[in-house]
Formats: sequence, structure tokens, C-alpha cells
Amino acid sequence: MMRYRIATRPYLPYPGERLARRKGLGGEFFELRPYAPGDEIRRVHWRAYAKTGRLYTRLETAPERSRFRIHLDESESMRLHGKLAYGEEVARLLLKLARQEDASARLDRGRPEAFRRGPGVLVLVTDGLDPLPWPRLLPRRVILVQVLAPVELSPPLEEALLQDVETGQTLPVGPEEVRGYRQALEAHLKALRLLALLRGRYALLKVGEAPLPALLRQGVLEPL
Repeated sequence: MMRYRIATRPYLPYPGERLARRKGLGGEFFELRPYAPGDEIRRVHWRAYAKTGRLYTRLETAPERSRFRIHLDESESMRLHGKLAYGEEVARLLLKLARQEDASARLDRGRPEAFRRGPGVLVLVTDGLDPLPWPRLLPRRVILVQVLAPVELSPPLEEALLQDVETGQTLPVGPEEVRGYRQALEAHLKALRLLALLRGRYALLKVGEAPLPALLRQGVLEPL
């Protein structure tokens, strides 16, 4: 049975940022150096030898165990359309995988701005709909898993009376307002996705879809 882990390396590293600071074995490619007596033959870079006629040893980044903080958003908007129950399922899956590397990983709950700060990677499961200063709120290392209901992603073009569950305000809407909402949501999703990919990983899950293949497909999980 294939095993998975949480991918922590930023999907879009900042320009000039190194992939790792330590050399070792078992990770990703780091550099080539001239072969020295005692180097393992299996580390010889034969393609470089074919091009240059000289032996080089392939060095890789040293694998590092990550520390994780899992946080499930329990704001009022998460209680709509089955998002909270689905988010709980997603968060527990991520917690199980996180504990393969970090036995102290735990699942916290509360509003997005109430997550525990500290070392390691924050894994935030949220709908991302709160009007928060997300660039300042999200830490340097974050995995953002956004959970939305299908009706939120594509509401019907019909007249309705909407209520903001966070403020209690009501708003009558029609086709024009729905189109405006769709455009605003698309822009918001793009901004959150880019922000998360610069600091770690991002996935957008629809309530009801199988979490594991969706997280794997979108790069939050990777095979061991």
C-alpha cells in the first residue's frame, strides 16, 4: 500500500532561494562535486561522466523531519453547507500523516486568527471567506487547505435574499450580483492560492469529494 506525507517545500520558492541548506543523502538534487575515493558508486552521476569523461558524485539535500501545527477553522461561515464536518475529516487525515514525522502534532480548532504560533509548518483548513489580512496573518511556512461547497463556487443566477452569518446583515441579490460575486470570489481564490504557494502549499477542496486523491493531485501530499 502506498504511503504519503505532507509536502512542505514551497511550490513557488522566492527567487534565489535555495532548496536546502544542508547536503546529505536521501533528498532532492543539491549539486555535483568531483568524485573522491570512498564515494558510493551508486552516487556517481553517469550522465555527467558521459559528457565530460570525468567522474562526479551526486549530492542531495539531507531529509529533514518537519514539525506541524494543524488548525481547523470553526468560524460561523464554516458551519454552512457541511463545510465544518468535511473540514474535520480533512484535518484528521492531515493530522494522521503529520504524526508520521512529528509525534507531537495536534489538531486545534477556532477562528483562523486564533491558530497557535510557533515553529514548524501551519496546516490551516478553512473556507478562507473571512475578511482577514491574509498576507499578515499567514506565517512564513503554511499549507492552506481551502474548503468550499459547490454552491459557493457556482451559485445559481436567480434572485435570493442572502444573510451574512458573520455579521447578520441581509442582502437581496439577482443575476448581476451573482456575477459580481463570482468575479470577486475568483480573484480572492487566485490571491490566496498564490500567497500560499509562495509560503508552502495550497489545495481547494469541494465538500463531498474524496480528500486524499484531491490533496495528492494538488500537491499538498506526496508519495513517501
